[in-house]
Parts: sequence; C-alpha cells; structure tokens
Amino acid sequence: MSAGPSPRKWSRRWEEGLRTYRALVADFILAVGIFLTVLVVGYFTPLSTVGPFPAINAVTATPTTNYNLLFAVLGPILVIIGGYMAGAYYFARLQFEHLMRTRSKAEFLRNIPELEEALAELTPADELRYAQRLGELRIRR
Repeated sequence: MSAGPSPRKWSRRWEEGLRTYRALVADFILAVGIFLTVLVVGYFTPLSTVGPFPAINAVTATPTTNYNLLFAVLGPILVIIGGYMAGAYYFARLQFEHLMRTRSKAEFLRNIPELEEALAELTPADELRYAQRLGELRIRR
C-alpha cells in the first residue's frame, strides 16, 4: 500500500476545469449555438440555394434524417445559455477589475462584498489576485 495522496474525485476535477476555463467554455457554447442557428437559417430560408448552403443541406437533411430540425431546437438554446454565461463572466470581470483598482483601503473594504460576489463567476487566478491585494492592504479575512 502506498501512502501517496488520494486521487481527487472526477466531479471535483470537472468543476475546477470549468471554473478555470469559464470564459473559453462560455465562448465555445455561444459559438456552437450561433453556428447551428446559421445552419438552420440557411435551411429554412431562401438562402438554402445560395453559397455553401446547398452542399451543407445535402449532408444535414438526408431522406432518412433531418438534423436541421434538431439544430433548430438546440441552436437558439445554446445561444441563450452561451450568451448568459459569457455575459455573466465578462460583466463580473469588468466589475472585478474596476473594484480591484481602488487605491484607498477604506474604499476597498466597502467593496469587499461586491468583489467576493464577482469572484464566484471568475477563475481561481482571480482569487489569488484578491488574496494578494488583501495582503498588500493588510486586511485579515
């Protein structure tokens, strides 16, 4: 029996990965949703005879299956989810950067609740920056 560290649970690693790469995941989901929505627009509108859409529709709308109907459902849902995730992340990022630039210790102390709320949407690297800033200002937490 080795006395090495126990492996972390898969779900914990998954959550850490999502938290670390939150912006990339949100942007990817948004991009996939937009792509699927464009494919649907290219199928159900007069654009189906223009540009690359006839070749794309030949692959996605076969006689046995029509994936465009699936894309019509998934595309807008992914756009909404990805848009929300990206918007929440970038809004929290802007708010965090603004609040971290404060020079005064008193103003920083007033902003701690907003900073901690913004940290819930941000990455672990931002938590380290926050902890360093607390140390610079000699604030115990």
